[in-house]
Amino acid sequence: MTAENKEYTTKELMKRFSPYYRHHKGVLFTDLFCAFLTTLCELVLPMILRYITNTGMTDLARLTIRSVGGMALLYLVLRIIDCMANYYMAHMGHVMGAAIETDMRRDAYTHLQKLSNTYYNNTKVGQIMGRITNDLFDVTEFAHHCPEEFFIAAVKALVSFVILSFVNLPLTLVIFLLIPVMAYVCIKLNRRSRKAFAKQRVQIGELNAAIEDSLLGQNVVKAFTNEPIEIDKFEKGNLKFYDIKKETYRYMAAFQTATRAFDGLMNLTVILMGGIFLVKGYITAGDLVAYVMYVTTLIATIRRIIEFAEQFQRGLTGIERFLQILDADIEIFDEADAKEMGTPKGEITFEDVSFEYPDDHNTIFRHLNLSVHAGEKLAIVGPSGGGKTTLCNLIPRFYDIDSGIIRIDGKDIKSYTLKSLRKNIGIVQQDVYLFSGTVLENILYGNPHATRNEAMEAAKKAGADSFIRELKDGYDTYVGERGVKLSGGQKQRISIARVFLKNPPIMILDEATSALDNESEFAVAQSLHRLSEGRTTITIAHRLSSIKNSDRILVLTEQGIVEEGRHEDLLTKKGIYYQFYTMAERLK
Repeated sequence: MTAENKEYTTKELMKRFSPYYRHHKGVLFTDLFCAFLTTLCELVLPMILRYITNTGMTDLARLTIRSVGGMALLYLVLRIIDCMANYYMAHMGHVMGAAIETDMRRDAYTHLQKLSNTYYNNTKVGQIMGRITNDLFDVTEFAHHCPEEFFIAAVKALVSFVILSFVNLPLTLVIFLLIPVMAYVCIKLNRRSRKAFAKQRVQIGELNAAIEDSLLGQNVVKAFTNEPIEIDKFEKGNLKFYDIKKETYRYMAAFQTATRAFDGLMNLTVILMGGIFLVKGYITAGDLVAYVMYVTTLIATIRRIIEFAEQFQRGLTGIERFLQILDADIEIFDEADAKEMGTPKGEITFEDVSFEYPDDHNTIFRHLNLSVHAGEKLAIVGPSGGGKTTLCNLIPRFYDIDSGIIRIDGKDIKSYTLKSLRKNIGIVQQDVYLFSGTVLENILYGNPHATRNEAMEAAKKAGADSFIRELKDGYDTYVGERGVKLSGGQKQRISIARVFLKNPPIMILDEATSALDNESEFAVAQSLHRLSEGRTTITIAHRLSSIKNSDRILVLTEQGIVEEGRHEDLLTKKGIYYQFYTMAERLK
C-alpha cells in the first residue's frame, strides 16, 4: 500500500499528532486549567440550589437573606472567573490551534520539496493542494477542542459521579452504567463516519485536480469546442462528491439519533427512579433537584462531545491525509558521507549505467557508457523515447540510477550533497516555467542573493534586456501565471537570463528552441551560444541546424548510443544522423 492510500488507527493518528503540542505546552496547560475553572463553576450551581431547597423545606428559619446573599455572591465570583477563563480558552486556545496548523503545513510543504519526480508524476497537484490547505483547516479546531472537550467531559463525569454517589449510590450506578453502552454505540458509528469523511476528502481533491486541469487547459478546450465534455466530466465528479456527502450525513443522522435516544433514557431513569426514591424517602427534594441538574449537565456534556464528534472526525481525517504526505518516501537524498561540491571542471562520465522508471518499470538504459570532457559542447539527438531527456535528468539526480556510476570530475555524484550538485548545473528546458511575479523576480530565481544590476546584466547577456525595457513596467512588469503575458521567445530568454545569473559550470539545454518561431529561435540561439561558452554543455536537439558546431554529436536510440562524431563525420557515414538531417532539410 502506498503512503497516499495508507490507513491509520485513531491511536496512531493521536500518537503522531501529539508532538505538535510540545512547543505550545504553556498555552495548552493554561487552557486546560481554564477549562477546569469553568467546569468547577458549572458544577457548584446544583450544590447551591440543593442547599437552598433542602434548607427551605426542612428549616426555613435558617434560610436568611444574608445566607442567600452569600450564596449569590459566591456564584457571582465564580461567574466572573468563568467568563475570564472562557475568554482565554476562546482566544488563546484557537491561536494555539492555528499555530499547530501552521507548523503542520510547514512540515508538509518542506517534505514535498524533498520528494522526487516520481511522486509528482503519480500524484495530482489538486490532491496535494487539498491536503496542505483544506484538510488542515479543521486541525485548528481539532487541536484546540480535542484536549479541552475530553478534559471537561472527564472532569464533569468524575465529579458528578463522586457527588451523586454520596447523594444516592444505587441511582448513580444505574445512570452511569448507561454511559459505556452509549459510548460503544457511538464509537461504532463514528468509525463509519470517519471512513465516509475520508472518501469525501479524496473526492474533493479529485474535483480540485479536475478543475485545475480544465482551467489550465482552457485554450485547448476552446480550440476543440469541447466545453460540453469538460462540463460533463465536472458534473460526474460533482455528483460523486454529492453521493459521498449523502452517505456521510446518513451516518451523522444515525449517530445523533442514537445519542438522543440515550439522553431520553437517562432522563427517564431520573424521573422514574428519582420519583420513586423521593416517595420512599430515600432522597430529599433538594437532592432530586441537584440530581436533575447534574444529569442535565452530564447530558449537555455528552451532547457537546457528540457535536464535536463531526469536527473530531474531520480533524482526524485531516491529520491522516497530512501524514500520508509526511510518510511518502524520500527516494533521493544525501548520502551519510556526502560532501559539498566545489566548482567542478565539468567532466562527466556514465559507467555501465542502467535505469528504469520506478513507477512503471519502463527500462530506458542498459549498461550505458559515456564520457563528456570538461568544457565540451556535446549534442544528443535521436527518436522520441530514446532516453535523451532521461539521460540529462540523471546528472542532477532528478532520478537515481539502478546500477552503475555517474561521475563528475571522477567522483560519484552521490558523494556530493544534492544542493551543491544541482547548484553547479544549469538547465534550460523547452517548457519554460515562470513563476507568478515580476520579470525581475523570475530572473533573480537563479540567484536570490544577486542585486538588481546583476540581474539586469544577466538579462543583457541573454538578449532579453531590450524587450524587457519595452514592457509596461520594465523589469517590474507582472508576467502572469506561468508567464502567460509573455511570448514563448520572451519567456525562454528570461529563463536563460536566470541561468546566466546562476552561472553554473555545467549546462543542460533540453530542446530549448524547438517550440519557437524562426525569429525567436535565432535570438534565443545567440543567447544559448553565449551561455555555453567556457562550460560543459549537453544539448538535446530537435532542430539539427542548431548543433552543427558542437564538438561531438551522439545519436541515442532505444539500443543505446548508435552513432558518435562531429556533424560532418556523421553525414559522411550516411547512417541514422544522416537520415534525420536530410529529412529535416526537406521539411524546411
